[in-house]
Amino acid sequence: MIVAWWQSGYAEDCKSLYAGSIPTQASIFFDIMIETLSLSDFRNHKMCRIHTRGRRNIIITGPNGAGKTAILEAVSILSGDRGMRGAPMTEIARFGSAGNFAVFANLADDTEISVCFNAGDANRRARVDGDAAPLSDLAGRMRMVWLTPREDRLFVDDTAQRRAFFDRLAAGFDAAHGGRVARFSKLLSERAFALKSNRDMRWVDALDAQIGGLAVAIAAARIQYAGELNYFLENCAVSVSGLVEEMLISGRTPGDAERAYREYLSTQRTLTGDKMVIDGVHKSDFGVFNKRLNLPANLTSTGQQKTALIELILAHARLVRTKTGRRPIILLDEAAAHLDAAARAALFSALGASDAQVWATGLDAAAFADTPDAAFVACADGEINNILYP
Repeated sequence: MIVAWWQSGYAEDCKSLYAGSIPTQASIFFDIMIETLSLSDFRNHKMCRIHTRGRRNIIITGPNGAGKTAILEAVSILSGDRGMRGAPMTEIARFGSAGNFAVFANLADDTEISVCFNAGDANRRARVDGDAAPLSDLAGRMRMVWLTPREDRLFVDDTAQRRAFFDRLAAGFDAAHGGRVARFSKLLSERAFALKSNRDMRWVDALDAQIGGLAVAIAAARIQYAGELNYFLENCAVSVSGLVEEMLISGRTPGDAERAYREYLSTQRTLTGDKMVIDGVHKSDFGVFNKRLNLPANLTSTGQQKTALIELILAHARLVRTKTGRRPIILLDEAAAHLDAAARAALFSALGASDAQVWATGLDAAAFADTPDAAFVACADGEINNILYP
């Protein structure tokens, strides 16, 4: 299916569509690089502080269990998100502590931001320059994207994981996208309950109307994101496939696509084994095609898949810079894993060319020796042993 989508010219059409016309939201570029990061009772770090001295690549090395990934997780929480691990806040507080944790950062533009959690609180609390702020404010300031070992199998794992990954990236530009996806899932549950309960079909009609509108909005956001990302990709191409997405890509207007999907829903009101079986944006998939090898990414080697993932993330960072005017932060956990010497060299070259601040972890500092503009942080047992600025 992915090969067919690529050979149909979909990705190239999207690239051509957005070439030279990707809208920017700011003509002034903002430097949001982290100058100082401080952690308190975060994971296995009792107290930790890293001064980056304006370096664009922060390389954190040390043995397993040293607390390297915890540092990246702390940075990710500064984006207002639940963090790259998505863990409950109570699990993040250092074991044996009072159940609180805090993450502070001083940015290159002199802004001070922090996220704190106190035992007994329902959620985190954010501050900007000492004043209380909603978590959504951090999302607008800190544009982040991350790769963890969990994503190393993105191209061969189930569709749901892949769809969630790309939806999270797309939500970085369409703030309502994540909410639409969550709302769509909730409405599907309500529809299934209505059918199981033999409720008045007028209720189901009302639900189908909401589901149809959301489906088209979700599909349109995915198509736009894939097209804009393809503009910045060189060796790969991203495609999105699905019932509603195909309606839009084939040339139907959003209104026609919504009507067609609602008509489809009206014919799918029979439960199968007490379950509702329907197609839609909850079944859509994203594909990545390796243009150099002329193969879908899932048919390439583990190292080639990792290389494709990194290219996707770097392209996303360039898209962030272009559309928002903000320098993004990239988090790469075990960045050099599965990469041979040539692939590592290409990674270091790409990091040097990227207009982003990159925080990366690895077991061996020697593997990152050629990383330009880097600060090397040695971590062990939840402590920072030393920081080198070559």
